Amino acid sequence: MVIDRPWWYIVILLVLALFSCKKDKPSTVLPVAPPPKPVDYKLVWSDDFDADTINANYWNIETGNPGVNNEKEYNQRANLAVVEGNLVITAKKEDAGGFHYTSARINSMGKITGAYGRVEARIKMPMSVGLEPAFWCLGADVELVPWPACGEIDIVQHANAENLVYGTMRWDNMGLTSVGYSLTTTPGDYHIYAIDWDVNSIKWYVDDKLYLTSSIRSGAYNTGAFQRPFFIILSMAVGDDFTGSSVDETKLPANMYVDYVRVYIAK
Repeated sequence: MVIDRPWWYIVILLVLALFSCKKDKPSTVLPVAPPPKPVDYKLVWSDDFDADTINANYWNIETGNPGVNNEKEYNQRANLAVVEGNLVITAKKEDAGGFHYTSARINSMGKITGAYGRVEARIKMPMSVGLEPAFWCLGADVELVPWPACGEIDIVQHANAENLVYGTMRWDNMGLTSVGYSLTTTPGDYHIYAIDWDVNSIKWYVDDKLYLTSSIRSGAYNTGAFQRPFFIILSMAVGDDFTGSSVDETKLPANMYVDYVRVYIAK
């Protein structure tokens, strides 16, 4: 049996058939961005403390009390030693220079200074109330631009017997300003503490684990100090503001061990 249909009915059937067979185009798939390429560094300076004494071409030995942070130690050369490939800084309970504790502090001011790159050290720290071992940097122009305007980069600080280490930057932005963070670790064991520093940011690491990134891009928030050269400091304060006033004298003498300090720049 033949059933006649109007012409417009045939057109509708053809259009429906066309669209029922059409497949949608797949959505555009964007490629996944690769992770940032690690910076390729080259070693430009190191002290592995393999000699019998501290290298005077690299380090200045500070003496006396620094007069900051209510530190209670008198720094002296006698509390420094190089033993079995380690720089050893020792805090003691003894009277010197009007203070009841002694320790030591060295810096590379005027000898090893620079801006940008990777700065690292392998360090083992004492676990004792009242001690603050630290590996840090100050702006090389500190004598002309007093702290905090010169800038400070604390690559690592440790306080008391905590299983925490701290990375911090300090500078002047209409007054003392700081950005920092802590990481749970075992400071009583050797670890590699480092920063990666470029024109845009400073990044803090423990054993290559990134735990803090701070922007210094275009001198934001008056961070221009971090676009200038810095020098390195190794120290161990006693009974300062960071640790609190009490000192566990039963743990003294106590040692901070530095296996090496190294500086790299991008290739």
